[in-house]
Amino acid sequence: MSSPVLRITRLGLVNAFLVREDDGLTLIDTAVGGSAKAILAAADRAGAAITRVALTHGHSDHIGSLDALHQRLPDAEILISARDARLLVKDKTPQEGEPADAKVRGGVPGVSTTPTRLLSDGDAVGSLRVVASPGHTPGHVAFFDERDGTLYCGDAFHTIGGVHTTARPGWRFPLPGMATWHKPTALASANVLRALTPQRLAPGHGAVVEDPGSAMDAAIARGA
Repeated sequence: MSSPVLRITRLGLVNAFLVREDDGLTLIDTAVGGSAKAILAAADRAGAAITRVALTHGHSDHIGSLDALHQRLPDAEILISARDARLLVKDKTPQEGEPADAKVRGGVPGVSTTPTRLLSDGDAVGSLRVVASPGHTPGHVAFFDERDGTLYCGDAFHTIGGVHTTARPGWRFPLPGMATWHKPTALASANVLRALTPQRLAPGHGAVVEDPGSAMDAAIARGA
């Protein structure tokens, strides 16, 4: 059976996703800069308008085309966790209660677009449920489609060279690990996401994986 996931990818390395809703399309992440044209073309092929942009986290390869898309889609909602909204304005300062050895890493270029809604664990975004999954960044979230079991996991996992957590990303694609804020927290979040028993894993980097449970288990075990 072909995957129902609408994936827009740059060289197979950086992904954004379109999710069908009754009121249009939810865009999950915006990929790197220069991706707006491809994302809008994919929405046209899907035959619907993008009504909201939901961001898994504030790194440059996930928010890179946000400003360009906001210019083209000024009425679309812009959604991100309250914690990672600070990264959108290049604020890397730690928050009280966060691990003392954690440091925001990776590209945090900021954007001029202001979120219209700040997300918390358990919130609904159309048909998607927000699942707090900090670790790669302090406010990283995933989106779980309870209609079909698709887990849009951002950078909690990647699937280049196999399924990996960003606590231990694998030698073929080490960049997510290098950009991870706190690896023990990332591993704990990987366990939270595995407990959802997803039918499909749609990552920020790499191919969509069907029936990913055993591969997720192996990735978590390697990171422990």
